[in-house]
Amino acid sequence: MKNLIFLFGLILFSACKNTRPKTEKSSPPNIIYILADDLGYGDIGVYGQTLFETPNLDRLAKGGMQFLQHYSGSTVCAPSRSALMTGQHTGHTFIRGNSERGFTLEKEGQYPLAKEELTIAEVLKEAGYRTAAFGKWGLGYPGSEGDPNFQGFDQFYGYNCQRVAHNYYPTHLWDNQIKESLEGNDGATAQTYAPELIHQKALSFLEENKDAPFFMFYPSVIPHAELVAPEEYMAKYRGQFLPEKEHKGKKSSYSVGGYNSQKESHAAFAAMVNILDDQVGEILDKVDELGIAENTLIIFTSDNGPHKEGGADPDYFDSNGPLKGYKRDLYEGGIRVPMMAYWPSKIQPGSTSNHPSAFWDFFPTAIEIAGLEKEFPGIDGISFLPTLVGKEQKTHPYLYWEFLERGGRQAVLMDQWKGIRLNMAKNADAPIELYRLTDDIGEENNLAEQYPEIVKKIDSIISEAHLTSEIFSFDYEKN
Repeated sequence: MKNLIFLFGLILFSACKNTRPKTEKSSPPNIIYILADDLGYGDIGVYGQTLFETPNLDRLAKGGMQFLQHYSGSTVCAPSRSALMTGQHTGHTFIRGNSERGFTLEKEGQYPLAKEELTIAEVLKEAGYRTAAFGKWGLGYPGSEGDPNFQGFDQFYGYNCQRVAHNYYPTHLWDNQIKESLEGNDGATAQTYAPELIHQKALSFLEENKDAPFFMFYPSVIPHAELVAPEEYMAKYRGQFLPEKEHKGKKSSYSVGGYNSQKESHAAFAAMVNILDDQVGEILDKVDELGIAENTLIIFTSDNGPHKEGGADPDYFDSNGPLKGYKRDLYEGGIRVPMMAYWPSKIQPGSTSNHPSAFWDFFPTAIEIAGLEKEFPGIDGISFLPTLVGKEQKTHPYLYWEFLERGGRQAVLMDQWKGIRLNMAKNADAPIELYRLTDDIGEENNLAEQYPEIVKKIDSIISEAHLTSEIFSFDYEKN
């Protein structure tokens, strides 16, 4: 009898063991990349802003890692986004300027990213990620080979064209290739604030894809000009930042390319950053609510330094902190941007990093996070995942930028040295300015005459880093 009981128990145990669900392999980490538009290095509380508060951005930084020497892909939006998507600096990436190269208002959108270019969205999509972009694209007009749907994104909602994105109450947005009219935004009235509509679409995407690995690119249009916010936000800041700065623009509530009039530019700028901060907070709260925070990396940064259009007043708000220059400059103020990374299970809360990194580093970082071992030739970036998780980090021998406008500009960061060549569009051998950032972060003392050997090295790097583009070329290359 005892033997029968023992045998029955053994069979029962074996059956239970065999029917127990197998442990599933953990899902690859989700990635959320939030990109502000023209937000300066000093426009966030943890980076020194004192005139207004950014509690949610501060929360993100304090809950994760704050990067103190992170750089945008370029000093204007389209090439900056191209560098981010392709993992290549502006001497190699396909889109190197904001110029539309002949496209008109009737052909909405910018010069398209070529079909042959490989984006991080394409790679992650092929690896099984659900991919989506919400906000401003600017890398190819609707239906072109540069359309986000043809560059790896399953879903796109927002502004395709960066000119249309100058306005916050546009007549339409794009839902993939479908042009969606916005009721009430007809030029006489302004009812639908586009950033809020885009934000709700992004939150819905998180809810719908919480059970599968996803990459959500969130290129916000805030706080780029025009400067305008709903009254509930304006009321919080009206009269707080005197004297006000009035901008006299077009009178209509909707325009393409221009910036509408704004009598309270200071209040509007603070209100818009408040909106952005609230939206970041809602994304943080949403991933917590969905139970996916531990498996989700959230990165927040800006596409370039602060702008001065449409009534924006970066000097009033000290938007650059200790940095020199603005948007369209290759001085630190034009390209050094705030960057914070939040990943509760991986990143030490309240940590900071001085690792010099740039937008083209995101591509290899995302590849490593996704667990992909495939090599991608032509990538200029170096994964900063080791920095995020507290491991030994490989560093760049140099970082390089070039900019076609304002007479032509190039810059190199090499260890402590920053070299800048101005007015070189017609003269590739224009003089190089040299600054030692370790003791001159404001780039005030040109040391080129004192260190000719460093200047020569930087000149050599420029020659190595710049590859001629048939589409985006300097004047001296057209002769």
